[in-house]
Amino acid sequence: MNRVPGDAENAHSSSVESCPSLRDVHSINPAQLMARIESYGGREKKGISDVRRTFCLFVTFDLLFITLLWIIELNVKGGIETTLEKEVLQYDYSSSYFDIFLLAVFRFKVLILAYAMCRLRHWWAIAFTTAVTSAFLLAKVIISQLFSQGAFGYVLPIISFILAWIETWFLDFKVLPQEAEEENRFLIAQDASERAALLHPGVLSDGQFYSPPESVAGRSDEDSEEKQDSEKPVV
Repeated sequence: MNRVPGDAENAHSSSVESCPSLRDVHSINPAQLMARIESYGGREKKGISDVRRTFCLFVTFDLLFITLLWIIELNVKGGIETTLEKEVLQYDYSSSYFDIFLLAVFRFKVLILAYAMCRLRHWWAIAFTTAVTSAFLLAKVIISQLFSQGAFGYVLPIISFILAWIETWFLDFKVLPQEAEEENRFLIAQDASERAALLHPGVLSDGQFYSPPESVAGRSDEDSEEKQDSEKPVV
């Protein structure tokens, strides 16, 4: 005899326990999700992320800094025109710094083409430029006579080597992981917005809430009851 109330209590408790999950579902704010998606979409429309733009600026700084050091080296040796003719027209692998400048131009062209114009999302381009730079500089330091030409024999190869590896580190540990994380966030926000659209199909307007008119059948029943009362004989 007591099973029915017990089953009713169990059903009531299960419905109460399910209420928090429903609250969690309805706590999703579609406006916030749409705002996030629009922000991510705006970043995609820009075509290049902020961290990738910073990387491209650093690559440009690499070229300009090596060029500046090379121009200073030309002035130190006795004038730009005479030293430029000696290092470029009379190029000598063991004593010229012109090839280090060309190496910086090579890095700049490859990296800007790959990561700014083509928007590559892989590390093979930076690996190629860093490997070529490292091999060339190691061979030049071992074979050439740069160390006998003063401070620039140390500065230019070391600075070029360090900048190439900083670019590699920055792309591999900052640019590519951050862009992958932003893309994952965009996909998650888009998926959540689609679920929220299914859970919240739309907000009902005030005009959609109305009270139904009184039924004609209800009035006819009331009229018939009054008529019957009036027709009863008075005792």
